Amino acid sequence: MARWEPDSRDRLRQAALDLYGERGFENTTVAEIAKRAGLTERTFFRHFADKREVLFAGSEALEELLVRTVADAPAAVAPLDAVTAGLEALGEVLPERAETSRRRQAIISANADLQERELIKLASLSEALAGALRDRGLGDAPANLVAEIGIAVFKTAFERWIGEGEERDFAQVVRESMSELKALAVSFTSS
Repeated sequence: MARWEPDSRDRLRQAALDLYGERGFENTTVAEIAKRAGLTERTFFRHFADKREVLFAGSEALEELLVRTVADAPAAVAPLDAVTAGLEALGEVLPERAETSRRRQAIISANADLQERELIKLASLSEALAGALRDRGLGDAPANLVAEIGIAVFKTAFERWIGEGEERDFAQVVRESMSELKALAVSFTSS
């Protein structure tokens, strides 16, 4: 095997997704992933700490982009609108095609440990988002509430975006989901 291979990270990710889909996450080893990608285990560990991280790598970039977008929103922008802009921006770091995310989510849904890891990722995202909202001057309780609402919208939009037949980009699905939430909130207050 060559010492350096171009696109090794992507090749490892693709090989892992293929093997997890074929054999299941639990029944796939790092050695098998590396072999399928035509690389060594050593190369695998240069890119990922363990086989779970193939599915969760990039979480930091998501969090950073979300926080930066909320922080950079003009002061006059309402907190929920700043969060919406942040969620729309996440489409920039999600895979170009929903198919990769769909496959990833199917693997996570089939494994309790991976589901727990996904919940930890979402909690971290919510905490970072609440921090960005506090930095914009929102109090603790409102910042936490708006952050949790943002994560709920993210989860709903993500599930829709990876759904079969969905062709819209992630930002469009976020806007629609947030609009539905706002319409529901108005209907509750007018009841």
